[in-house]
Amino acid sequence: MRLIVAFTAFAVATSAAFATGTGHTHDDEFAFGEPGDPAKADRTIEIAMGETADGAMIFEPRDVAVKRGETVRLKLVNKGEMDHELVLATREENDKHAIEMMKNPDMEHDDPNGRRLAPGTSDEIVWHFSKAGTFDFACLIPGHRDAGMHGSVTVD
Repeated sequence: MRLIVAFTAFAVATSAAFATGTGHTHDDEFAFGEPGDPAKADRTIEIAMGETADGAMIFEPRDVAVKRGETVRLKLVNKGEMDHELVLATREENDKHAIEMMKNPDMEHDDPNGRRLAPGTSDEIVWHFSKAGTFDFACLIPGHRDAGMHGSVTVD
């Protein structure tokens, strides 16, 4: 009987540890705010993704300024000829994520702060910027950020 109780306690503890997870979490708490309500967006900023004739990969605009407390609809448009993504995070988080993407370039994302777009498609991220600071956005498909596909959001 003691063995069954001990095993059950171990199983419950192990399940709880796995439930909290150590990988990607999909909490709504981020260092730079939280997903916003589309019905409450204060404004829309279009961000185009693409490539240039000389091989650079770009976001246009590359830098965005918002006010603390503002809810912004980021309308993403892939005007390029290849897949691109936009992941909004801290620079440190995007650095870590970029390493994971190198190991698994076809990683699928289901995060409120990122979207991957095929050529000629569009999507959006609605974000409530509740915290001040300068935050990063980047295309973390291997090679894209190194080719210039990164930018910043300054929240004041």
